[in-house]
Amino acid sequence: MKTIQFREAIAEAMSEEMRRDKSVFLIGEEVAAYNGAYKASKGMLDEFGEKRVIDSPIAELGFAGIAIGSTMTGTRPIVEYMTFNFSLVGIDQIINNAAKIRQMSGGQFNCPIVFRGPTGSAGQLGATHSQAFENWFANTPGLKVIVPSNPYDAKGLLKAAIRDNDPVIFMESEQMYGDKGEVPEGEYVLPIGVAAIKRKGNDVTIVSFGKIIKEAYKAAEILEKENISVEIIDLRTVKPMDNNMIIESVKKTNRLVILEEAWPFGSVSSEITFMVQDQAFDYLDAPIKRITTADTPAPYSPVLLEEWLPNANDVVKAVKSILY
Repeated sequence: MKTIQFREAIAEAMSEEMRRDKSVFLIGEEVAAYNGAYKASKGMLDEFGEKRVIDSPIAELGFAGIAIGSTMTGTRPIVEYMTFNFSLVGIDQIINNAAKIRQMSGGQFNCPIVFRGPTGSAGQLGATHSQAFENWFANTPGLKVIVPSNPYDAKGLLKAAIRDNDPVIFMESEQMYGDKGEVPEGEYVLPIGVAAIKRKGNDVTIVSFGKIIKEAYKAAEILEKENISVEIIDLRTVKPMDNNMIIESVKKTNRLVILEEAWPFGSVSSEITFMVQDQAFDYLDAPIKRITTADTPAPYSPVLLEEWLPNANDVVKAVKSILY
């Protein structure tokens, strides 16, 4: 095993797949000469050249459409958005073309494409640069949605996403690019749609994904000092979701808290809540609790931002409330 940064795990996954398959290319703003806005494509232009690592204009609708169209000629593009907030400019291409090409062509065309970049809040970036759209994309049939929380998962799942024959939304975080973690020296690929139990416990299940799961880990350490045993499930893939792992954990702990960095209405946590009450209601000894951001645009003030985002103390309170 070796220890690398999250951004290096992303770069390794893309580079290994581009060496393996000449149909893979990367396109996006500043991905080439600048080595990526967050240096997640460092060195790739030098290795693969300007025909496979392509700097685009500031025109998300345009380069998303170019990449989607290219899949119909046999390529496997990786489209980098500087932030998924900017994907809204190109969302028509993602929703109405990438997600529907296979069905609308009667199976004549696949659309093997990865859209990747940062999601969620990243500090004082204001209301238009601090949004999470996992639930938006997960609501679209034909799209797969992956939100890793560490370098190991990021590399293994990105390699799987690039090899997948369907369009994949791969969401990262500006605040995780410098995170370090262990990654195998050799080749490995993680299956899409399989969650991971990151901490075993018996008293309550916490389900989360992406960078906000760090608050669950902090809360579990606090609760352990009070002899409360927490099981933490990292979804890794929002869609398809590993419902079975969640259900089996709830059957053991009989309590569920869902932690998500997104607005509450129509959220991923809403979907999990419905699924668990539908499939495991008789195992629940307390109401399901969910923790989200406040139902407002993200504030710019650091004091307000701290209140807006979920934190470990929120998780501790939620756990204690359902343990009575």
